[in-house]
Amino acid sequence: MTNLQLLWFILIGVLFSGFFFLEGFDFGVGMLVKSFAKNEAERDVVIRSIGPHWDGNEVWLITAGGAMFASFPMWYATLFSGFYLVLFLILAALIFRGVSFEFRANMRTEKWRTFWEWASTIGSFCAAFLFGMLFTAMIAGMPIDKNGDMTAHFFDYVNLFSLVGGVAVTVLSLVHGLNFIRLKTSGALRERALAWNKVLYPVLFAGEVLFAILLYFSTDFFAKKPLTTTAIVVALVIFTCLAYWGVLGNHEWLSFIGSGLSLISVVVLIFNGLFPRVMIANNPAYSLLIKNSSSSPYTLHLMTILTFSILPIVLVYFIWSYWVFYKRLASPKQNA
Repeated sequence: MTNLQLLWFILIGVLFSGFFFLEGFDFGVGMLVKSFAKNEAERDVVIRSIGPHWDGNEVWLITAGGAMFASFPMWYATLFSGFYLVLFLILAALIFRGVSFEFRANMRTEKWRTFWEWASTIGSFCAAFLFGMLFTAMIAGMPIDKNGDMTAHFFDYVNLFSLVGGVAVTVLSLVHGLNFIRLKTSGALRERALAWNKVLYPVLFAGEVLFAILLYFSTDFFAKKPLTTTAIVVALVIFTCLAYWGVLGNHEWLSFIGSGLSLISVVVLIFNGLFPRVMIANNPAYSLLIKNSSSSPYTLHLMTILTFSILPIVLVYFIWSYWVFYKRLASPKQNA
């Protein structure tokens, strides 16, 4: 394994970490459109809270997929072909969710506005849940042959471990979205988000314990990397505790950063367990490794130069866009 191969494996992990940190609260807020907001005025505020950001946050996913395609074509080919139906459903959920914001704003009848509000809620839920299922199923090991072809069946994708992983990512995104609403709104919405998280965090703790138990029995992470896997699982729980402490003490930034780091911890856990593999096969001899799944050294070298030339400009613009829209949105006044 070369330094460039390792670098690009880490960079893809960083891109997925950025995606789940940023798009995580987008998914969470999207799930709350119908269930959390009590009337149309409140739904307007909830959607406006992510209005300037949600499409930009999805760029992290596109970039991660593009980086995987260019730097590890074997990984990309096996993952995207083997999980084709799951990824197709994720794409449909993201499209349905994305257009819902625009269509809702231009609907004149309550019936269609309600339809697109449900589209936002269901699309956000499905995207978060399916992402959790995909990555959980992937680390449990899949039926991959010596050519890198994956021929999986229904229960390879849908099983207790993958379902718990899907629920865990969904709940993590939901509390992250509530923490974002606490940062972006004032008044009734902010107080309601605080109340909801006081209920949801104990549920999340129980889910994380169950996920850790299933991780032990369903993967080889603890067997191959007992120290780092244990440390990352403990870090995940600690970040969740910090976020919950922020909820109980009404420390908004602590809650938001804690829930975001919890999502990043999940990505770090996955990439730590994968290393030095990129895809885990049921037969260990057929697992795809970093060293034999990457592009040529010249391609990786050229990509590195281009990435580190453009990345600072992109990051500055991204941070600036959040700074421009940092102000809180006032909750609408309730009718007496």
